[in-house]
Amino acid sequence: MSDKIGINSDKEGLEYNFAGVGDASGEDGIIKEQDRLLPIANVGRIMKQILPPNAKISKEAKETMQECVSEFISFVTGEASDKCHKEKRKTVNGDDICWALTTLGFDNYADQLKSYLHRYREQEAERANHNRAGNHEEKEETSNYRGQLPRRSAVLPSTPLKFNAIDRSNSSLSRPF
Repeated sequence: MSDKIGINSDKEGLEYNFAGVGDASGEDGIIKEQDRLLPIANVGRIMKQILPPNAKISKEAKETMQECVSEFISFVTGEASDKCHKEKRKTVNGDDICWALTTLGFDNYADQLKSYLHRYREQEAERANHNRAGNHEEKEETSNYRGQLPRRSAVLPSTPLKFNAIDRSNSSLSRPF
């Protein structure tokens, strides 16, 4: 619940003043719109991915979607943040976001995000193991004539992650992104 711009109060009556925190606020303590919203170019790019190639998107449609997605992210993150606050933690993680989505009734999105989060963590573990193995091998190699170790490429091939849009008309997962 928001009483004033930059000051939010939670369900327990505690107030949080975000005005003046970091560079996100103006000189008078009001959060600038550019710091509150996702970049409109990014929103437009995401919108275009699902539309046919010849489709056009009006500026008004992009701005409306920009407001909606920014509000949605704030709504979910706020719920996750409240959970962390109650648990006396300062960092919101992916599991907290999944919990918040489920709590707020977005079960289909939470399931998709849990699946993505699991695959992301697996890839990060593989990358870390690969880097660890690569670092160990580099230590055993001999240096070249200038006393430098040869360069190694530690890039792993990544598999693209696919998300499905939810079609509310028949409640089945449909178009892949």
